[in-house]
Amino acid sequence: MKIALIAHDKKKEELLDFVTRHKDVFSQHELFATGTTGLKVNERTGLPIHCFKSGPLGGDQEIGAKIANQELDAVFFFRDPLTAQPHEPDVSALIRLGDVYRIPMATNIGMAHILVKAIKENEF
Repeated sequence: MKIALIAHDKKKEELLDFVTRHKDVFSQHELFATGTTGLKVNERTGLPIHCFKSGPLGGDQEIGAKIANQELDAVFFFRDPLTAQPHEPDVSALIRLGDVYRIPMATNIGMAHILVKAIKENEF
């Protein structure tokens, strides 16, 4: 599968811990990420990951294009709903594209656990 990883600044550590905990699952798939998140995931886990630009610099849109071209199978997007994001229109567009193209998208840790379990058990 092709999986995207994204995390707002205040959620990066939570995503890093999550990916580390489930490294056995993520290591079996092709990973993509926005710039800073991807670099941190690679540094923490050693997993190969294709990094796009940072989210505010167009990385969210690059991942959105992958969704629109049906080149992604799942997205883990750890959002920070309590902090205003300067690129909020891009975030909204990315989530909308996920809905339009029916791409499973975990936007919080609870949904992430359900999604990674489904991936691990080949239930999707």
